[in-house]
Amino acid sequence: MHEEIMIAGFGGQGVLSMGLLLAYAGMFENKHVSWIPSYGPEMRGGTANCLVAVADEAISSPLFSEPTTLMVLNRPSLEKFERDLMPGGLLIMNSSLIDMEPKRRDIRIFKVPANTLARERLGSEKVGNMILLGAYLAFSDLVRENSVTQALVKVLPEHRHHLIPLNRQAIELGRELAGSGSRRVHRNAV
Repeated sequence: MHEEIMIAGFGGQGVLSMGLLLAYAGMFENKHVSWIPSYGPEMRGGTANCLVAVADEAISSPLFSEPTTLMVLNRPSLEKFERDLMPGGLLIMNSSLIDMEPKRRDIRIFKVPANTLARERLGSEKVGNMILLGAYLAFSDLVRENSVTQALVKVLPEHRHHLIPLNRQAIELGRELAGSGSRRVHRNAV
């Protein structure tokens, strides 16, 4: 198993945290991992993305140009990175902030209105990223959900640990929307 994941969005959407959670979860499961963050000079509102690789064997390079999965949280990220996704790869997109259809037809697509669901069902748009992460976990056997929730303790600063239960709820909601264990794609959630 060797997965290469790109996560992209605006700074402040939790893009880097999503990648770091996957990397820590992989480490907890004794897998080989790499995590490379990239962000513009603006911390909030600027661009942010990260590359995460998780594998059973040593990772030859932390850089890659064709991710197996692309998670995008905003329209500019879809426009910029959709072309990089490997043929047959999985695109998970936040349809709350992306008002266009992907152009490619050789990829699997799953749309989730993450911000809307986070606000309406969980009371905070700030966990929209965790809904997308939960959807990814439903489509992938990369890491176990409990490893990701365990990683929340490492990734969230201590003064934010009171938000761990809310983040867990968001991850579970994402899994449910993706149909836990289901491989349904090319559809909208909800």
